[in-house]
Amino acid sequence: MIFTIIGELTSLNEYIDTERRHYQLAASLKKKETKRVAREIMLAKLKPITNFPIHITYTWYSKDSRKDIDNISFSKKFINDGLVLAGIIPNDGRKQICGFAEVFLIDKENPRVEVNIYHVDEYRE
Repeated sequence: MIFTIIGELTSLNEYIDTERRHYQLAASLKKKETKRVAREIMLAKLKPITNFPIHITYTWYSKDSRKDIDNISFSKKFINDGLVLAGIIPNDGRKQICGFAEVFLIDKENPRVEVNIYHVDEYRE
């Protein structure tokens, strides 16, 4: 199961800066990014997953290399919460998601996140 999120998501440093201004602004930002991800999932017409656990691979395509990869990686929180909001998984706990992998690349023209979801048996093969 694959879907793509167009553009870059909010990084950890951006989130922290927002939270320092006001905690409600940060909560609003989290809700906005989670809904954005859920919309992309719904546009991809993914079906709910019923066979768990799953493994997720995130491929992050940034417009440049200025952000540290750990700041980018923070955004997987929005993606996992978006999977729940869109009804693809019932929860984003350890019973549902047993692991993940990440790759960080540059694409100046088309920043995005490609998300690949595998059932654990498929990932091991």
